[in-house]
Amino acid sequence: MPSIPNDPKARRALVLGATGLVGSALVQRLLTDERYDALHVIARRPLAAAHAKLQVTVTGFDGLADHARAFAVDHVFCCLGTTIRQAGSREAFRRVDLDYVVEAARLAAQARAGHFLWVSSIGADPNSRAFYPRIKGQAEQAIASLPLARWTALRPSLLLGDRMDRRPGERMAAAVLTRLRPLMRGPLQRYRPVHADAVAAAMVAYAQGNGPTQAEVASRGIEVVGGGAAGDTA
Repeated sequence: MPSIPNDPKARRALVLGATGLVGSALVQRLLTDERYDALHVIARRPLAAAHAKLQVTVTGFDGLADHARAFAVDHVFCCLGTTIRQAGSREAFRRVDLDYVVEAARLAAQARAGHFLWVSSIGADPNSRAFYPRIKGQAEQAIASLPLARWTALRPSLLLGDRMDRRPGERMAAAVLTRLRPLMRGPLQRYRPVHADAVAAAMVAYAQGNGPTQAEVASRGIEVVGGGAAGDTA
């Protein structure tokens, strides 16, 4: 992995799920962030981006443990996620949004990564009757039990941005909620649609230890929870 030995404060990062909405925005931010001198991406397909400090490993996520050494970095960002329609079944969805994410966190803990951050979802609850938030909540619950130095889960509401895949239902919901956004105040502000780049920016800020307050991110349609052996992160 490339490095700049002259800067002892420079950070190394790993990103999983770099071809998705949040992941692609995150990669662009990290590549232009001078606080990071090396960025390793593990993805299912090649990236369009090219950069001196970028290393890309193209592989499936079933064999994530084969790349355990890649997790020995300062910050691990996990943006893995899918939909039941994309995955094809509930079992396939669970494998991506629960199994892969928890495995990534386990490898980060094993490698003693400085901070593990991932994209969860608004309403994540391991006891929810609804399948989607229950899986997200189960992932949070499992990761919170791991011996991570620090962990942060970002729970965005409906994501805005230009997706490569077609999600007509989300597009329709985004159009409606964007118009209603100014009216979504108080308890409803947590459901405000949020742009993927805003989530990526928040991830980097929390990784660097200067993330916005709960009230600030809530007003943007994001909730944050965190913890770890090094103390709370949110």
